[in-house]
Amino acid sequence: MSRTLQHAVVLGAAAIVTYLFTFVVTRVAPKLGAVVEPDDRRVHQRPTITGGGAAMFVGFLAALVLASRLPGFTQVFAGSSEALAVVVAATVMFAIGAVDDLRELSAPAKVAGQVLSGSLLAVLGVTLFYFRVPFGQLVVLSADWATLITVLLVVVVANSVNLIDGLDGLAAGTVAIAAGAFYLYSGELQNAGLISDANLGPLLALVTLGICLGFLPHNFHPARIFMGDGGALLLGLLMASATMTVGGRVVDQFSGQVYFFFAPIAIPFLILGVPLVDVALAVARRAYRREGIATADKDHLHHRLLRMGHGHRRTVMLLWAWTALLSGVALVPTLTGSGDAVLPFALAGVAILLFFLLRPRTRLGEEREPEIRSA
Repeated sequence: MSRTLQHAVVLGAAAIVTYLFTFVVTRVAPKLGAVVEPDDRRVHQRPTITGGGAAMFVGFLAALVLASRLPGFTQVFAGSSEALAVVVAATVMFAIGAVDDLRELSAPAKVAGQVLSGSLLAVLGVTLFYFRVPFGQLVVLSADWATLITVLLVVVVANSVNLIDGLDGLAAGTVAIAAGAFYLYSGELQNAGLISDANLGPLLALVTLGICLGFLPHNFHPARIFMGDGGALLLGLLMASATMTVGGRVVDQFSGQVYFFFAPIAIPFLILGVPLVDVALAVARRAYRREGIATADKDHLHHRLLRMGHGHRRTVMLLWAWTALLSGVALVPTLTGSGDAVLPFALAGVAILLFFLLRPRTRLGEEREPEIRSA
């Protein structure tokens, strides 16, 4: 079996298991009380089942087990605890989110669980080795700094994904695009010999893409089920882990596009630009209002787009398009070796931003939705 076919099998297994197990979750979740009722904080108009993260977690485990049995991934699992580290950390992260889906946890309790997950990841060997300061030099991280940055990265990325999980299909689609782009990027690093075939990052990106694709048919508007915090935090943990095992292990700068490519570690942040920008805006907004960071509101990017007159599906697709553009900005110079290839994506990004700002408050060919008001 060729390498490409083995990767396709793992991707398909992650998607199919997630898709099928979601049907199981939709039957079990109501019996456990995992149903989200409409309220002033949320956009959906009817009671909706949550807990879809359980299906994603099962798909993740099934895909990893299958990969461990395929010869193309032998080096990934041989003599390394990194795969085990991700499984343990992902289990803790999913458990924290799942408990919160059933019985709302306090913000400190959730953060403590995320810190525990990140700490386990670091203790079991998944950390950054290097960090290149933009426009600066490469920094070799000590054990203490590596652990601290690992935990911070896990918490930031997990909460970034969780914060954009406010519209049907938004988080699943955004992370699917991010994971797919990161898989292609890490493959280029492998082809260039900058990371070895034993690196776990490409497999994590592939599996993350698969579970998102498997869940998305159930979650696209109008959603039959939400992934919940269990799913969102799990996706964040997987993306953070892929980031560290790829970007945090590369000494040499891979691309010569100096105005774009600061370092490999910057790639995931470019790809995850939508949720990370949303996090920064949310923190600044709540600090200005003198509110707690965990205070819910309806001023995230997707809420603003709804108030501007975009429908639910159009808002999601616009944000998917923005994520795809950021992914293209990260990928095209790497794939082509030409910095000029960035220009079309930059122009398209400006066009989309103008569309956000100037589009009239009408929906063409889409049903009108009630105006969303800030809580």
